Amino acid sequence: MTSGLAVIATTVVGLMVGVECAVAFVVNPIVLRLPAGASLAARADGGRMLGRAMPFWYIGSLLLTAALAAVSWGTTTATTSLVAAGLLALSVVMSVTLLVPINNRSKTWTADDHPDDWREQHRRWDRLHHVRVAIIVAAFVLVAVAAVTL
Repeated sequence: MTSGLAVIATTVVGLMVGVECAVAFVVNPIVLRLPAGASLAARADGGRMLGRAMPFWYIGSLLLTAALAAVSWGTTTATTSLVAAGLLALSVVMSVTLLVPINNRSKTWTADDHPDDWREQHRRWDRLHHVRVAIIVAAFVLVAVAAVTL
């Protein structure tokens, strides 16, 4: 059971990291270079779509990693998983307190109705997102290490 949970946790966290890296280093830089109307529409649509899916993915990753720590309690795997779960919890807190408020504002912006500093607000979101990506990459590495030290 522990091995199966380790594989599932590694897969779920790894896929989440892949999506978030694609957003951070491919999608958003391209979208930010588009003209205002297209850029705002793309970010708003992406914010709505990923805003529905990512909370479940982040919480699911955290729960799976915490479960891995629980079922392997008393081992190095548990310690490593617990640190990974702590990082994932930090990423959830960071998302809710820093990124979601910007995302919620930007989901409503259109070519005709947006603040003058919209690009700077998107750049701020992107900078914060890069920090969050670093945190979840570290968590993923720890989950993978936990999985191979069973």
